[in-house]
Amino acid sequence: MRLGGVMASSAISVVAAGFFILFPKFAGNYLTTHIPSVVMGASFIGMATYKMITSSWVIALSGLLFPVIYLFSGSFFEGYGGSLGTSAAIALGSVFFLQWLIIKIQSS
Repeated sequence: MRLGGVMASSAISVVAAGFFILFPKFAGNYLTTHIPSVVMGASFIGMATYKMITSSWVIALSGLLFPVIYLFSGSFFEGYGGSLGTSAAIALGSVFFLQWLIIKIQSS
């Protein structure tokens, strides 16, 4: 479809939020409240460019790490550009650093 990262993130977020608005009793109050936010934040990771992140596993692992950071950080990141973007940046940066470290160790 070639919509670009922002449009793809928006589409995924709208679908996730719409599902839980239409079916609020599907997963209980806590999950209904937090799953759309987690999906939206994880979609921020998918907006990373393949010019910088060349391995798909970095994106996938970052997407799995994001909910952990988001759920444990609570309101800690309020005022730092929002908890979703900050948590996504930390998740992607952490896994990107892990990839860099693995490459350094293998080349030594």
